[in-house]
Amino acid sequence: MNFRNALVATSALCAASAVSAADLEVTHWWTSGGEAAAVAEFAKAFNETEGNNWVDGAIAGGGGVARGVIVSRILGGDPMHATQLNHGRQAEELVEAGLMLDLTDIAEEGGWRDIVHPVSLLDSCTVDGKVYCVPVNIHSWQWLWLSHKAYADAGVDVPSNWDEFVSSAPALEAAGKVPLAMGQQSWQSSGAFGVMLVALGGPELWTKVYAEKDAEAAASAEMAAVFEAAAAARELSAGSNVSDWNLATAMVINGEAGGQIMGDWAQGEFAVAEQVAGEDYTCLPGLGVNEIISTGGDAFYFPKQDDPEVEAAQKELAKLLLSKEVQVNFNLKKGSLPVRGDVDLAAANDCMKKGLEILASGNILPDGNQVLSADTTGQLEDLMVEFWNDTSITAEDAHKRYADIIASAD
Repeated sequence: MNFRNALVATSALCAASAVSAADLEVTHWWTSGGEAAAVAEFAKAFNETEGNNWVDGAIAGGGGVARGVIVSRILGGDPMHATQLNHGRQAEELVEAGLMLDLTDIAEEGGWRDIVHPVSLLDSCTVDGKVYCVPVNIHSWQWLWLSHKAYADAGVDVPSNWDEFVSSAPALEAAGKVPLAMGQQSWQSSGAFGVMLVALGGPELWTKVYAEKDAEAAASAEMAAVFEAAAAARELSAGSNVSDWNLATAMVINGEAGGQIMGDWAQGEFAVAEQVAGEDYTCLPGLGVNEIISTGGDAFYFPKQDDPEVEAAQKELAKLLLSKEVQVNFNLKKGSLPVRGDVDLAAANDCMKKGLEILASGNILPDGNQVLSADTTGQLEDLMVEFWNDTSITAEDAHKRYADIIASAD
């Protein structure tokens, strides 16, 4: 999204009424069952501090909808007091316009550079040496979630990698299952493609294309092979007629679909459904091919306010989000990894433990939001949702358009 054009977005939220110094309106797009349970941990912790009150401003429709509303309000002079965004380049222009609170003093006081791991997450919050956001989790897209019930009903073993998953599709279809659950929103299509690129094309190809904006790599035969695999995956998702990501996850939970390519936030939905990793579902990092974690995730920014008491409360919330107890309670319910490496996660499930092991090994990549501008991300999302939902678009045609976008990316 071009932030300077965001004023034209129609706000889905009413302007907040006048608030006292300790009442903070916090906007976010965490509205599914697992997400709501997780963000409630933030609200609970803040409300337990003396005199403070979390005024929840949940925005339905996911990040694609919410970001337009958030940016429109900030640019329109009606800023909330704190807001979720993805750490990376989404708030770049808002920071440069001087609209976000500088958190450098509390970051230095709290030693954030020493406790945030990997430190690249804090770097993504830093502009011209100043810190403007609090990273609260590590979310990785690089997962394939598999339903044990679907495979039991189909009479075949749960796959251990992408090739086995593709080979199992006929048995699933014969049993009336959708092999691959896929929601219809553009970020889902683009995210799933990115996972396939890392797993099937390899981390080096992903780095050349996304991080280095290498036009030759984007147009390469290796990328063509990834597009052919994506076209095949598109066929496996036929019949997956849902929009929201959590509805696609529900298809896996209910045994209606064999699997779903989705970030580790899907774990929150499995948890709400009381399903157990390793018993009711299996998780394959890197599609079981290239086990890797992408270090994307969520961060909170604090739009500037005129009231010094409100600013003090904003900084109090910022500190709280990185406290050990809050990091544990939030991330266990969110399905994400904490940004602190010094917390006790004995209660983590098998899938979270897999993620922690990969993170500890250093087998990580940045998230697309950390290396691509919002404009380039939007172009790729538009292309991928069109490709995924229109089978008349060939892999070759989509590949050419994709390469052109990367060639002009900033």
